[in-house]
Amino acid sequence: MSTLIQGTETLTRDALAVLQPGFGGLTPPDWVLRRLDEGLTGVGLFGRNVRDPEQVAALTARLRAVRPDVLVAMDEEGGDVTRLEVRTGSSFPGNLALGAVDDAALTRSVARELGRRLAECGVNMNWAPSADVNSNPDNPVIGVRSFGADPGLVARHTAAYIAGLHEAGVVACTKHFPGHGDTATDSHHALPHIDAPLPVLLERELVPFRAAIEAGTKVVMSAHIVLTALDPALPATLSRRVMTGLLRAPAAEGGLGFDGVISTDALEMQAIASTYGMARGAVMALAAGADALCLGFHADDALVDSLRDAIVAAVRSGELGEERLAEAAGRVRALAAWASAGGGAVEGAASPNPSVGLVAARRALRVTGGGSFVPLTAAPYVLSFTPVANMAAGDETPWGLGPELARLLPGTTTAYAGPDTPAGEVAAAAAGRPLVAVVRDVHRHAWMASALSSLLAERPDAVVVEMGVPQAPPSGAPHIATHGASRVCGQAAAEYIAGVA
Repeated sequence: MSTLIQGTETLTRDALAVLQPGFGGLTPPDWVLRRLDEGLTGVGLFGRNVRDPEQVAALTARLRAVRPDVLVAMDEEGGDVTRLEVRTGSSFPGNLALGAVDDAALTRSVARELGRRLAECGVNMNWAPSADVNSNPDNPVIGVRSFGADPGLVARHTAAYIAGLHEAGVVACTKHFPGHGDTATDSHHALPHIDAPLPVLLERELVPFRAAIEAGTKVVMSAHIVLTALDPALPATLSRRVMTGLLRAPAAEGGLGFDGVISTDALEMQAIASTYGMARGAVMALAAGADALCLGFHADDALVDSLRDAIVAAVRSGELGEERLAEAAGRVRALAAWASAGGGAVEGAASPNPSVGLVAARRALRVTGGGSFVPLTAAPYVLSFTPVANMAAGDETPWGLGPELARLLPGTTTAYAGPDTPAGEVAAAAAGRPLVAVVRDVHRHAWMASALSSLLAERPDAVVVEMGVPQAPPSGAPHIATHGASRVCGQAAAEYIAGVA
């Protein structure tokens, strides 16, 4: 054994420090508490860990009783991707709605209030914002999670979002580097390839990440995507050319000069797990330049053991440099110390602003053909065309207009339609009542576009509400674009339909 290699305990602690697992339950299991004592520095919380804010606060307090500086991360983007409000829908619109308003001060206020609520629960790191430019309208995984298709707009709102989170004392993690917007494949399911030439990437995908670094983001998360112009052989997460040669290298060498923590997206995603395997992927990601390894939703004690041992074995075999592991662990610990000391919190800046999410959702509403629209006074029949849920959002979170309209117009009926629902059947069920058709990314679903067209042929008076990306030509009487499917987006649309000021 080389005398340069540290003892087993040091290597083990360093290997645990770079892992960031999730876990099941509303309280931390014993194995998590044990691993925190052994060197684990960060964990991730998901919807299954959340009942209410008080319970989350108790959970994080239990973690900190073992390790006071633990990094507790959550995937709380607001909009369609929420964990704190997974069962009710988010009190905040997502990025696309904020981009539609295009008021950077509002975006900063939304992020600050969202961060305040996270901090109140003991969550001190947010896997947000998404800095992806939504350059491919057929993208199945980004969509409303992006501020938009214009790099400059995405850049200024990414910077504003980071500032808002930091003012609340929550670490921002900007994702998904070097940009997941120009793909028609979801990396939760498979490994996407993007063939855009380097000049396009430099002037499109990378613009928001440059802005994020200038704004002081402490963490950048990698994407499990192959950008052939940067590295035709490996996904960004595992590519030294991308992680070190592009993201870490100084500007003088053609890089972005980022000196903070590089995190991976969840290694359990099929783009890594089914192509390289999680253990091999963990070692390759560290060798490429990543510092923190997000393991994802399904981690358990056995997985943490296996990845820890794989990392230690890679150091002992010479496949992974000892210095590289120590550097990664050191960066993660330094971030944990910074976050536990309050991070960038600004005293008084994060005073409660509970209505800011609804204010933003109302401002994001865009109505086409509403000049002659008379608000409804009778209870409508609401038909929601339901696509497969985005894996990042999950299928637990409710969406749609039914509950919000029912509060304003008692007696509202909600039904759901899929590819096999006949339009005539819907028209018959809604006979004699106002009809509201709710769609989500209708431009991506041929069956939905066809069904909506048939429905409007039967009921041209139907109100159409698009709660995804409003890419298709507007239709309906009127057409309402909410730019997202969060609860407050639904509330804003319901208010318009019912004529509530």
